[in-house]
Amino acid sequence: MADDQEKDLQKFLKNVDEITNLIQEMNSKDPIIQQKAIQETEKRLQFAEEVPEEDGCRTILNKTMISPAQAPTENTDDMSPEGFLASIEKDAKFRAKRRQENKVLADALKEKGNEAFVKGDYKAAILCYSEGLEKLKDMKVLYTNRAQAYIKLGDYEKAVTDCDWALKCDEKCTKAYFHMGKAHMALKNYNQSRECFQKILEISPDLQREVKDCLRQVDLQEKADVQEQEAQELLASGRSTAVSTKALLETLSKPGQMPLFYAGGIEILTELMEDSAERTLFRTHKGFSIIRENATVRRCFSAAEKDSVEETVCVSVLRLWQKVTHENEENQRLLLADPSTAELLPTLLLSTVLSVQQQSLALLLQLAQTENGRLLIISHLGLARLLEALASFLDISDKRASSAMGLLTDLAREERFQVWFRANVADVLPTFTGILRRDPTATSPSALYQCVAVMANLSVDVASRREMAASEELGDACLELLIRCEEDMEVFRDVIYTLLGLLMNLCLHTPFVSEVWATEVSRRCFSLLNSKDGGILTRAAGVLSRTLLSSQHLVEEALSAGVVKKMIKFLKAGGQTASRYAIKTLVICTNSAHEAREEVLRLDKKLSLITELLHSEDEILAGNAALCLGNCMEVPRAPGLLSSDIVRVLLRLAGSDSQPSAVQLNAGIALGKLCTAEPRFAAQMREHHGLEILSSAAKYISE
Repeated sequence: MADDQEKDLQKFLKNVDEITNLIQEMNSKDPIIQQKAIQETEKRLQFAEEVPEEDGCRTILNKTMISPAQAPTENTDDMSPEGFLASIEKDAKFRAKRRQENKVLADALKEKGNEAFVKGDYKAAILCYSEGLEKLKDMKVLYTNRAQAYIKLGDYEKAVTDCDWALKCDEKCTKAYFHMGKAHMALKNYNQSRECFQKILEISPDLQREVKDCLRQVDLQEKADVQEQEAQELLASGRSTAVSTKALLETLSKPGQMPLFYAGGIEILTELMEDSAERTLFRTHKGFSIIRENATVRRCFSAAEKDSVEETVCVSVLRLWQKVTHENEENQRLLLADPSTAELLPTLLLSTVLSVQQQSLALLLQLAQTENGRLLIISHLGLARLLEALASFLDISDKRASSAMGLLTDLAREERFQVWFRANVADVLPTFTGILRRDPTATSPSALYQCVAVMANLSVDVASRREMAASEELGDACLELLIRCEEDMEVFRDVIYTLLGLLMNLCLHTPFVSEVWATEVSRRCFSLLNSKDGGILTRAAGVLSRTLLSSQHLVEEALSAGVVKKMIKFLKAGGQTASRYAIKTLVICTNSAHEAREEVLRLDKKLSLITELLHSEDEILAGNAALCLGNCMEVPRAPGLLSSDIVRVLLRLAGSDSQPSAVQLNAGIALGKLCTAEPRFAAQMREHHGLEILSSAAKYISE
């Protein structure tokens, strides 16, 4: 009997341990762990119901059990393990149901808070997020959203605290690190701010560009703080230029003075802006707002037809802006972030007053010398209007045209500009089309070349190119400009070269705007193949390698124009890029014209040029060479290659796993045509286990 009691005790204590674990798991915040615990409880209950009575516990110990929170208040002194598990299961389901109800309420409060945030009512948003957290304390999005609202109100300490709580909910919450980094930056805790942004990069390496922007902002603000501290110390020390800067700004803030009064004061102030301290004092003593809010200055800028006095005022302000923004990133930001200035600058570029136009361009060129300046221009200025304004410089014969296009080139290299262009291609295309339709003889050739180069570079992006290639107006404008520039190849050589690059990119998309357009472009390229300029020849061949696919009639025209002979010359001259275009053009011609196959054999009697390309490490060259070889083998008098290693070379291409499926397929086709033209090649195939190799390669091709 004593042994039975001891067994019962040990069994009950084991049940207690298991029950305790189940309680902990059912109270877990992880729904997956909670659900598994419930399922295990159900299995135990089912097992308990199936156990015969005689196998149950024969002794009931009088132990007091501590019920979990919210469990039904029952007398558990005499409760069996099975009954206790049932109580736990009931409690877990109650908790899960209550959590789901709270989740619904918290989500509703989050949405309500978001609506208030969008309206700018940040206090109301904070109240909503706080109510939501009362319902569900581990909802991280409520913490990060509330942190963002606190940042808007300037309550950065609370924002940091909320981000800490969000990270307790999810240690990899990048949004929490982002807002915490912003809050620390506002609190001038620059090292902590950098650590937060670096943590984002550790968690999500794909956010490198965004993190780089954040880190740059930290560096710039820290630099601005140092500048302001140094400037204040110099002012306190009584340095004459610092004191004069402050005094002049106070003088310029007086309203109702004559325009020349302000112009003179601004000119003197400009002369003082030779050092970082004076430029910083200009900022800290509200120099930008003093100039911007001056009614006389505003009136001079807004005048359509400026008299000499208004011109003097405008030029003096533009020269001042150049001085105060020189090597001062914070001043650059304050200048361009102001909406009125951002709207004004593109307009000034179109001014009929030469000096105003020159100084406006000089200001933008100076700003664009640094990455930060370019990003500020892209972020704050209306790029569509700026593009139109810069395009207007093409009509100017002096260096301003090249300077304007140089500015456009620098901006277009930035990823943010490319993203903007991709989203606004349809709106920008009329401006580009207008540029291409200008009379090149009335335009700066170097400036036109730079502008077309920008278009060509932007067309590299697939999405942008698709929109550009679909524009019939743009395509026609390219063709018209090509025809005009051909009239003076020596002057417009660079324009033709970049224009052919643009056409090559546009021709990557098929079907073309029209077959007529493709035919006209091809005819211009037939003519350009007579050029002695290697770059022009190569790009003309590149365009043909893409346009000849449009029609059989165009291939016949190419043969009449002697294209096959010229492509063979390209192959003899060598050069990877030129050879790529040449062999691709020969493939198109030999695919569809027996005459082309015969001409290739006449010009390359032993097909040595073609077979040599089969050994190229360039897979595109090798694959197209195999296809061209196969096409030429259809000619009855094709040269005997029995003594060569052609079968082994083609089998290597066809059976290599490292080759793209297109190369394998082309090599297989060439082998088939070899065997058809000369049955003795079939014996060589068997000797080299060719059928097995082709059979093995076929599965890769089909995949």
